[in-house]
Amino acid sequence: MQECRLVMAMTTCGDDKSAERLARTLVEERLAACVSIGPPICSVYPWQDRIETDKEVPLTIKTMPDRLPALKAFIAEQHDYDVPELLVLPISDGADAYMQWAENWMNND
Repeated sequence: MQECRLVMAMTTCGDDKSAERLARTLVEERLAACVSIGPPICSVYPWQDRIETDKEVPLTIKTMPDRLPALKAFIAEQHDYDVPELLVLPISDGADAYMQWAENWMNND
């Protein structure tokens, strides 16, 4: 198994407009090589002593491990939610051309 060259982070937004804004800014700031915006989902979660059900828009963020501190700080500061979801998974392998493309974008400041 190779070293972790990329990671995949996941978050959700309350609507398409905020999802697109967040995704575009992450790529422009080179905190992500690519952000995939999924179709709306239904999330069920506890909030302020109630069980809530809301439509959310999932984002899958592809980034480099060394960008995680800046990505976490950005999400904490810029996300519309009081407690935004941010889950990170290592990518142990992938298509070499894609991995190189992502690294080139993120390292070409």
